[in-house]
Amino acid sequence: MSNVNADRRVEGDWWKDPIPPNVHFGTGFFCESAQVFKMFKSRHPRAMVLGDHVSIYAGCSFPLGENATCTMGDFTLVNGAFIMAEERIEIGSHCLISWNVGIADCDFHPLDAAARRLDATAVAPFFKDRPPRPKLEAAPVVIGDNVWIGMNAVVLKGVTIGANSVIAAGAVVTKNFDANSLVAGNPARLVRSL
Repeated sequence: MSNVNADRRVEGDWWKDPIPPNVHFGTGFFCESAQVFKMFKSRHPRAMVLGDHVSIYAGCSFPLGENATCTMGDFTLVNGAFIMAEERIEIGSHCLISWNVGIADCDFHPLDAAARRLDATAVAPFFKDRPPRPKLEAAPVVIGDNVWIGMNAVVLKGVTIGANSVIAAGAVVTKNFDANSLVAGNPARLVRSL
């Protein structure tokens, strides 16, 4: 059972487009609106693989680059989060990801000033002589099973969060944390083990 019909359209959805064909989902999948895939650009044949009973609520956005992939395990709930990938994001089972959470495997713009200036012209939609974008560095993000990420938290490239961890609201996670960690702050730090 799912609220997604055979034509990949969400029942009662105001958004006209169906869920992209390279988004694979298990039984019991819930999607509040296919609009969450508006910025989805991945051409990978299995760009998103969602487990059984995954719930995706409105306000989410999945801007996945042309070769990016994202996986979510069974019973994961995502509500109003931004999951942005150029390479790979893995989210385990039984995860809870709250409003305005940002998860990114890439900075999406270069740190070098000259390259960033070039990038600004490369992403200008109506600039006549748009150059190609500079190469962007990506590093996979891996979130273990049963992780709760609170409102407005940010998880940046290359981070691994161990199973059963809690990321407090507003935390900015720039490094790895072991399983059973309570993490808070900017930059995020271990508050205590759970």
